[in-house]
Parts: sequence; structure tokens; C-alpha cells
Amino acid sequence: MRLLSYLASGRPGYGAAVDAGIVDLTRRLGAPFSDLRSLIAGDGIDAARNACAGQTPDYALDDVVLLPPVPAPEKIWCIGVNYKDRNAEYKDNSDLPKYPSLFVRNPSSVVGSGQGIEKPKISEQLDYEGELVIVIGKEGRHIPRERALEHIFGMTLCNEGSVRDWLHHGKFNVTQGKNFDRSGSIGPWIVTADELDPRGPHDILTRVNGELRQQDSTERLMFPFDFLIAYLSTFATLKPGDMIATGTPTGAGARFDPPRWLKPGDVVEVESSGIGILRNTVVAEK
Repeated sequence: MRLLSYLASGRPGYGAAVDAGIVDLTRRLGAPFSDLRSLIAGDGIDAARNACAGQTPDYALDDVVLLPPVPAPEKIWCIGVNYKDRNAEYKDNSDLPKYPSLFVRNPSSVVGSGQGIEKPKISEQLDYEGELVIVIGKEGRHIPRERALEHIFGMTLCNEGSVRDWLHHGKFNVTQGKNFDRSGSIGPWIVTADELDPRGPHDILTRVNGELRQQDSTERLMFPFDFLIAYLSTFATLKPGDMIATGTPTGAGARFDPPRWLKPGDVVEVESSGIGILRNTVVAEK
């Protein structure tokens, strides 16, 4: 299934994307599945599938405002420098990492597909990073690697927008440059693991104004999905709806000479063939 969250006439809801539009699950399921996060936590995928069977769509995609699929996840984990060749982009002669680089994003730093991502007033260095995202479906701590994929509910996409000059304000972190309000996006929907095998391989590409900038495959991840889940759950309990952005390929705007920063009016598309397209236009902060 392709599950999404949205605003319809200003009211929040969630549903399933089908060929002809969206089947509303908010009304059809109700309690205890009041939103997509509770559906994930309550193992409600069969209930959702039954509720959609034979139904006429309630909305066209163009009739709603798409939100991040899980609008208020407890945690958004982000992995840095995870594709082969990414370490070499830093030109610091460092060895390949033994452990993943890790930071977190606030939910307020991302919008849904079709919404504007904001170039902040204070910086000219807004950059794109196309990424695959795994969504946790089953709570766990100290998850063994051989059981890790059982904890994946599904997958979605992320433009892990970064304000590059603000990444260097702190000596030991990149948090500031990764958490500007509405600087990134997640969506358009979650494709559930029963329809899209997390084992992959999965392609990932990013276009800016139609120009291909990034392209790679999860076959080239240094830390694959099962490793990331086992690693993260060593120190933190993973909860249903938690998201793990698994890293971006080479080709971000900062790596061009001169750098190619995003500006208002630019259109960024992140795509994976098994999921679809996450599309956002850059807007200026008001």
C-alpha cells in the first residue's frame, strides 16, 4: 500500500493512494487508528487494506495538501556519508568510517511533497540531499541485525535540505544547519514493506530543474538498512513511525565548483522507482 497524510479543506487526515486518487482512512477506520502513526503502531495494515477494498477515491491528489507521511514522528534519524565515494568528496584523506555519522532532525524542519521548501533569509547556501527513508513499524531495543528488517514498516523519500554555512557553527555537530524550519521534505507516501522489499536493491536519484544531480543504489551503502537498525537500537528504543534517512549519494550542490546553491523557484525532485517522486519548489522565507 501507499499510505499518506494530508490536509483536506484544512482538516488533517490520512489515507491510501490508489491509481485514481486517495481513499480516506481517517473516516473509515476511526479509533484506534486515528492517524497514520497509530495505524503503524497498532499493526493496522490489514484493516487499512480491507477498508480500501472496492472503494471509490474520496479525493484527487491535487485536492489535498500532502504532509510528511508521519507528521509527528518521535525521532527522525539521519545518516551521513553512507554511500561509497561520499567519504572521498571531503578530500581530507580520511579512512572509511567504522561507524555511521549520525544526527537528528526536528519534525518542523520538513514539509510534505508539493509544499515549498524555504531558503532562509540568513543564508544563501541551501542545498539538496536526496535520500531513501526507512520507517520503523515495530518497537525494539538491542535488535539483532538478522532480525532488523522485520522492524521496517515501509519506505519513503527525503530531501534532507541543508544550510551549508550553518553546518560549521559548532565544533562537534551539524544540528543547526540541518534543522531550519521547512528546509527539507519527506514523502510523498510510505510504500509498505509487503509491497516493496527493504532488502532491495533500491535506486535513488535527485534532479534540480530537470537536471540529474545525484544517482546511486543501495547496493553501494557502506552501512545497509539492517546494520543501521541494529546500531541505532543499541542505544535508543526504536518506535513505530520513527524514520531513518539513510544517506545521500555524491552530487550535492556544495560539491560543484563553484557550488550550486538552491534559489527560489528551483524545483527539486527525489525519486526511487519503487516509491515515486518527492517534488518541492524552493521558496524564500517570508
